[in-house]
Amino acid sequence: MRQTPTFAGSKVTILHREDGNTEKLVRQLRLLGVEANAQWAPLSPGDLPDIIMVDADQGWDDLLPFDRQAPLRPVVALLGSEAPGRIAWALSQGAGAIIAKPVASSAVYPALVMALSIQQEREEAQDRIRHLEERSRLRPLVYAAVERLMASHAIGEDQAYRTLRECAMRRRLPMEQIAAFIVAGAEPLPEAI
Repeated sequence: MRQTPTFAGSKVTILHREDGNTEKLVRQLRLLGVEANAQWAPLSPGDLPDIIMVDADQGWDDLLPFDRQAPLRPVVALLGSEAPGRIAWALSQGAGAIIAKPVASSAVYPALVMALSIQQEREEAQDRIRHLEERSRLRPLVYAAVERLMASHAIGEDQAYRTLRECAMRRRLPMEQIAAFIVAGAEPLPEAI
């Protein structure tokens, strides 16, 4: 995250029994321009807020409606206990920040920033993983194109790979895409470098 975000206009759901902590959270969130809603029932998958705050002391596994390995929204855990099991539960729910209970007003904004930043990093990492998995899946096409270049130009593997890479760079396309064109016969074989 490059800039400190503003949360004005955001929606936050606080999954916590109503008490002094929720009152303080709602008041502080409203000062930040955030629409806050407190409830003590599982979230509906079709109605997710921008940010979720969850009671890690009393929360249960089905309180949040998404895969714990890839939370769909930034999550802030509200924690009054030092019990390792409750901390582990908060982490398993995708918490990117923790606010200690009793809630201090000064802890709310930094926790929102941390949770948002962690969520953005997770999403960027997932995008990179998907991209690398796609490239890995297409590697056999690259190898097939290299073999075709080796056979047609009577050149070695290194030179065929260089030729394919140069062709991709000239065309400003991924090597895997040029390889797919070559293997499919939609692209004439480039001249050996």
